[in-house]
Amino acid sequence: MQDGKRVVVERFCDSPLEAIDSAMKLEPMPAPDTSTLGPRDVVVAIRSAQVGWVDLLMTSGQYQHLPKPPYVPGLEWAGVVAWKGKDVAGLAEGDGVLVDGFLAGPRSLGEYQKYGGFASYGVAPAEAVMRIPGKLSFDQACCLLGNYETATHALVLRGNVKAGETVLILGASGATGLAAVHVAKLLGATVIAAGRSEAKLAVVKAEGADHVVTAGKMRDAIKAITGGKGVDVVYDGVGGEASLEAMRCVKFGARFLVVGWASTPFVAKQGSPNQLPTNLMMMKGLDVLGCPTVIATVMNPAIRPARLERVMKWAESGALVPHVSKAWPLEEWKDAMRAKWAGEIVGGGVLRP
Repeated sequence: MQDGKRVVVERFCDSPLEAIDSAMKLEPMPAPDTSTLGPRDVVVAIRSAQVGWVDLLMTSGQYQHLPKPPYVPGLEWAGVVAWKGKDVAGLAEGDGVLVDGFLAGPRSLGEYQKYGGFASYGVAPAEAVMRIPGKLSFDQACCLLGNYETATHALVLRGNVKAGETVLILGASGATGLAAVHVAKLLGATVIAAGRSEAKLAVVKAEGADHVVTAGKMRDAIKAITGGKGVDVVYDGVGGEASLEAMRCVKFGARFLVVGWASTPFVAKQGSPNQLPTNLMMMKGLDVLGCPTVIATVMNPAIRPARLERVMKWAESGALVPHVSKAWPLEEWKDAMRAKWAGEIVGGGVLRP
């Protein structure tokens, strides 16, 4: 193995943009010293790493599971097996693999947390290394688990979405939002996708949404689409004004899935929690359900195997294919992270070490 490169977060900052400008750098990376690794370790030569929203939040100390700086960002990555320990079965050098971000990388909780994907190499335990399912590329594979497990946790376990129901997805052009469009369609739902950009919504429509509506103009549009009935389920990864607007677009007894709050990213630092109207919740008989995929899985690991199996089977069969709209070489990591922060990426965006 030859030496490579990696991006390093040297300290947390007040905002991701400040971190990008002043607290991160690209530096040489020595090839992993395999004499120091264990018999079940795997070295992956990284070909693609997702540029995720959580990667940005982490740089400002705003995620529930934080690595200790200096660390390498990049929660999810895919590549080629470059070396494997003597006790690793079922994998061979040269195999195309993806790495489970729950078990290795900045979001994991153990000794493999330091191996982020914005690097030439990563190290993971054998149980975290999976063959890439179906015909997915490296770019698609590194955009699979986090996005689609989040959507599946929210829509299946929490939302109990059934075939024939109507699901409104806020922020539908984002990575988890577009994943939710795909998953809801696989569950047999009618999907109404909401966003602010007509150009991005056109991509979401091409990716399978039945209808698209513009945020700020949802109520009348959804009334027309549903014949005045409203939607059965809202998938909300946006928060803020979009949440309030969506609550006026639901049937009585609808489920409202809180998946994130991308429109108010600094709410944790501000110390003032987001608020939703209790009068609407009561009068519409809403079930408002928090959907923190990672926290829920840490609290109860037993919920994950069925979810992971479902996502991998969908991908293996070709029923599920992540949409990747932008890619950058590792040297352009600043451009990639700024594009993610600015909402310029539809679906997945990746770095290619």
